[in-house]
Formats: sequence, structure tokens, C-alpha cells
Amino acid sequence: MSEDRAVFEALLDAQTRGDVAALATVVSVQGSVPRHAGSKMLVRRDGSIVGTVGGGAMESLVIKEALDAMLDGQTRMPSYTLNDLSSGDPGICGGTVQVFIEPIGSAPTVLVIGIGHVGRALAELAKWSGYRVVISDDREAFCNPNYLPGMDAYVVCKPSEVAGQTAINSRTFVAAVTRGMPVDMDLIPSLLTTDAAYIGLIGSRRRWMLTAKALKDERGLSDEQLARVYAPIGLELNAETPQEIAISILAQIIMVQRGGDGREMRMARVAEVDELKQS
Repeated sequence: MSEDRAVFEALLDAQTRGDVAALATVVSVQGSVPRHAGSKMLVRRDGSIVGTVGGGAMESLVIKEALDAMLDGQTRMPSYTLNDLSSGDPGICGGTVQVFIEPIGSAPTVLVIGIGHVGRALAELAKWSGYRVVISDDREAFCNPNYLPGMDAYVVCKPSEVAGQTAINSRTFVAAVTRGMPVDMDLIPSLLTTDAAYIGLIGSRRRWMLTAKALKDERGLSDEQLARVYAPIGLELNAETPQEIAISILAQIIMVQRGGDGREMRMARVAEVDELKQS
């Protein structure tokens, strides 16, 4: 297998599994350097690599830049002079190398736990909106391609086991559309051990108050940990139907992902006009 093919296959595998990675490509070279322009290397989140951009100290610096790129989502194009070790150069070949580093990841993932009426509507809406969608339910009849086609993954297990059965990272938005407090008592602690960008839990305010109190008293969770949970889930739309509730949930997920504040655009515009008048 060629080196480029190995890199591309590893990249495809990472995207299929929803893992974040970074692709480093040598874009220009001058003088004597270890690799030619076009050489590629895939860097995974754990720092392991497929391919090479030259090895040695320079490659270690590229790996560090790639890991940083995965964290902030920004591309970068560092240059390295390979001339004088005493001056801090990462090599002595005598040339210069410029590397383009691009963070690569699948579309952000919406993980829907509980595929009842609302869960099904949310999964369909999230998929239509361009998210990678993983659904999970402990009832196999509700978690398969025949019942809900077109999803990216189907995870049949107890809610409390989901975190161990599928990857949950900083690009994962979890919507727990569960059946009640006994389920939530085991589910929420497991989700809080992950790097999920969003953890939402369906239910009334009273249900969440009782659940939060029990989680503190019986499981030792802190207020700071519980503050990560968006409960009751969604934005206040006075939604009633499963489809309307799904819209309110996905709207909140988009708000968190994009850094919005949930204000009405009309009111935001009024505030801008007022600011202009005052300036």
C-alpha cells in the first residue's frame, strides 16, 4: 500500500468513527530537506501518526501544531529552517520546509438517547440539518435502520452504557430524551465524564430539580458538574408536538455550537439601532 493511500484510508476511518484528526501536508521546500512537497501525515488525537513529513525534531513540532489545530479548529502553515541546531532549528539538512496543517473532523455529532416520538423527530431533523447523527436505545426495535433509516450509527444498549459504546468528544451534542428519573440517575454521571459539548435532558423543571438533588445527595455530584446539563432541554417555544419540541432542542444545540444567545433577531436589531442613536 502506498503511503498516501494509507494516510487517506486512516483519514476516512477517522471520519467514519467521528474522530477528530489533522492532516499535515508539505506545501513548499527549498534546499536540502527530508521530504518532497506533497508529502502527507495524518495526526490522531492521541498523537499517533500515519505517514511522515520528515521525522525527527521537525516532525515532533508538526505533531504538536496538529494537536493544537484539533483543539482550536484553526488551520496553520508553519515554516521550519533546517540549518543550525544551536540556533534552535529542528534539523541540519540545510533547507526550509513549509507545512499546511488542517484539522479534519466529521460534521459535529448529535447523539440522541431514547428514540421515542421526540427522539425520532430530533434525529431526523438533525440529520436533515447536516449533523452526523447517532441514535441509541435499549429497545432494538426502535434503534435500527428499518425503523429509522439514514442515521450514521445505531447503538443498542442501556442509557448508562452509551458513553462506553460510542465516541463522545468536544464535537458531540448529547440529547437525552429518556423515560424518567431512574434512567437519568445512571445516565447523567456517565455523560459528565465525557468532553461532550452539550448535554441536554428532557423533562419538566420539577423532574430536573428532583434528579439534581438526588444526584448530589446519592452520587456526590457538585453544582458545578450539574451546571453542564441543559435541563429542561431546549429553548422556550411553548412547543407541544414532537416535531416542535425537536425544533426547540436543535435550536439550542445550534445556539451552543455557534455561540448564540437565543435572543429574538428582531429585538437584537432594535438594540443595534438604539446603540447607533447613542453613538
